Amino acid sequence: MNDHHLVVGAGTVGSALASQLRAAGADVTVVTRSGSGPQVPGIRTVALDASNATALLESTPASVAIYNCVSPPYHRWPQEWPPLAAAFIAYAQRTGAVLVTCSNLYGYGPQSVPLTEDLALAATGSKGRVRAKMWADALALHHAGEIRSTEVRGSDYLSPGAQSRMGDRVVPRILSRKGVQLVGALDTPHTWTSPNDVARLMAVVGGDERAWGRAWHVPSNAPRTQREVVCDIADAAACPQVRVSEVPASLLWGLGLVNPGIRELKETDYQFSAPFILDDTAARTAFGLEPTPWSTMLADLVTAYR
Repeated sequence: MNDHHLVVGAGTVGSALASQLRAAGADVTVVTRSGSGPQVPGIRTVALDASNATALLESTPASVAIYNCVSPPYHRWPQEWPPLAAAFIAYAQRTGAVLVTCSNLYGYGPQSVPLTEDLALAATGSKGRVRAKMWADALALHHAGEIRSTEVRGSDYLSPGAQSRMGDRVVPRILSRKGVQLVGALDTPHTWTSPNDVARLMAVVGGDERAWGRAWHVPSNAPRTQREVVCDIADAAACPQVRVSEVPASLLWGLGLVNPGIRELKETDYQFSAPFILDDTAARTAFGLEPTPWSTMLADLVTAYR
């Protein structure tokens, strides 16, 4: 019986997913450009260009599911996502593997209500539109009976690393008793998601046919403002509270003239200018999942930097 899983991408989510699948007894192949990935017996790492469907098939001719955990450079999503998405669909068509995509909330665009999976994907920015089209294409093929597909959507990650707003740019400064500057409003509620919970939901929906043919929101803790998160991190680290301020918009967009990553933040600044809240009722109800406790997320975050 085939119990092999193909994980494409070895970032925070991809590495966590591969490790979770292996811990559950599955054999796992992790594909990245560099061949990186968890160095664990039973996890095979392969270096290749994942936009090449033939290379994916040669690396792993059969699998239960293919998990899209890729993270192209932020400013190159419109260029790099379409060929990657096409390759993953081709792999699913040729092997029968379930296509499980790690996505985000960009596709909804600005909304004035808590985000549920049945909201229209009404993004107006280029990054939101490309993610929305990826899902629309996969869903159309699912309904046509050509593939089996599902998608997992989380909010901003609370995790170590540069990918998280509360990672490299925040925790080291708190530990050094230095002030923190943040992008966006400091006192609007915002949902934060654990990458480990993203991986856990991906593993669940990949093997549960009830999950196929729709998207799912990752169980996440109650919303916290950016200021509250910084205060919570300081408390978890047993450090004094630090000064929290907002990066002036003029400075931010001035930096965007020379830094494409910063420039791309403008498309989604609505996420931090008003309440941005994820409704995860569907996944909690269907699969009995709960988020990692907030205190555990904070403790793990601080430990990673110590």
